[in-house]
Amino acid sequence: MTESTEHPLSGLWKSTQLQALHYGPSSVQKHLLSHLPSNSSKAFIITGSSLATSTSLITQVESLLGSQHHAGTFSNIKQHAPVAQLDQATDAVLRDPKIDTLISIGGGSPIDSAKAISYRHHDKQGSFLHHITIPTTLSAAECTLIAGFTNESGNKVGLAHPQLIPQVIIYDSTFAKATPQPLWLSTGIRSLDHAVELMCHPTATEAPTKQLCLTALAQLFEYLPKCMEEPGNEDYITRLQLASFSSLYGLGLNIKGGVGLSHALGYALGAPYGIPHGTTSCLTLASVVRLKAETPEDAEQLARILPFIGLARSGDDKEDAIKVGDAIDGLLKQLGLDTSLKDHNVGEDQIPTIAKLATGSDEGELFDRVSALVRSKL
Repeated sequence: MTESTEHPLSGLWKSTQLQALHYGPSSVQKHLLSHLPSNSSKAFIITGSSLATSTSLITQVESLLGSQHHAGTFSNIKQHAPVAQLDQATDAVLRDPKIDTLISIGGGSPIDSAKAISYRHHDKQGSFLHHITIPTTLSAAECTLIAGFTNESGNKVGLAHPQLIPQVIIYDSTFAKATPQPLWLSTGIRSLDHAVELMCHPTATEAPTKQLCLTALAQLFEYLPKCMEEPGNEDYITRLQLASFSSLYGLGLNIKGGVGLSHALGYALGAPYGIPHGTTSCLTLASVVRLKAETPEDAEQLARILPFIGLARSGDDKEDAIKVGDAIDGLLKQLGLDTSLKDHNVGEDQIPTIAKLATGSDEGELFDRVSALVRSKL
């Protein structure tokens, strides 16, 4: 963990254990087997029920692995990775000492669950498992060392370790085409959330983190609307997958604290109220940007975004940062993703609870400002 500074421009970026990233149509078919640790490797698949029951993708991977490499599949990971299913999947993996590889297929919940299983395997067996991930959303969970899941109380908690970052990422547009369009687009806003908040993160370095984030923002603003118009266009899908990667991987091992306030609100709204994290970003990001525009250091970084999303800077950082928030609202409307808390059965009586979960306090200036922000989303 290290601080970075803007004035003077200074920092240190620390890389992760990622070994390979493949992208493009049929990448799974072409490359999966070559990334197993050995010819005798046994791989266990972690995924959700919708991919397993509504598509042939999981059976395709099982067939590709064959009896030589396929050790089993757990296909009941639910939204926000409830600990009950995580426990079941962990038990299944621990029962077979020959398993050395996890293959996660899906969005953030299966990917984070695989990371948590690897962490538990290390606790029980003394070794982390090789992790190959095939993301089918734009949540970018594959880019971090954090494994988030929902505990027995219904709150999101996490485990963290540098060896939880997957060794191999395979972005296969053939797999991503199976993702329902509302989920695909809303998780694209989640990637947007990563990139925007990392611009203000105290440990985010100028290179590669912020440079990657600015590239991601440009690509997300351009290709989310295009993908909405042509959902089967695999070039658009692949470009969005790479933008998702750029939105978060650049943080590397420079983690210190949470990603930002919009993410904190996302955790406060997500598991407790059953709202997908893509949707929580739709609810919170633009308002958080306008709140951050009040802070000169944050406004300076947010204002940098404007030219990358096709808008000119005025020279007034606060004004320009507010324009970024307005542009995000405009993108949400264009994608049909603008929503309110009432749409998700969250009432005014929940405001103090949400604000406390997001800020870690039940009083003070930040609590009051976040309470007002949440109230504005009702």
